[in-house]
Amino acid sequence: MQDNSEIGRVVYSKAGRDAGRYYIITSVFNEEYVYICDGTLRKIENPKKKKVKHLNLTDKYTDEIRNDIFSGLKVSNSQIKKFLRSEDINKEV
Repeated sequence: MQDNSEIGRVVYSKAGRDAGRYYIITSVFNEEYVYICDGTLRKIENPKKKKVKHLNLTDKYTDEIRNDIFSGLKVSNSQIKKFLRSEDINKEV
């Protein structure tokens, strides 16, 4: 996963202490790792570095957050929480 086409994609954590939670990919570190956040436990200021093999990639993307990241605009935690909640992904967020 070397390219930035995955930024803004919703992923599901299948391993680790955060297993069972949904996140959004905020950046790609290298082929094995990405940075993810959910706006609650993992905020945009301190994203989690996670191995791609410990994530299930969903088919959902957030174009608004993705465009903000690519254009250099600040993405807020409330934006991320709002998207995950509106898609009924993280009901407890």
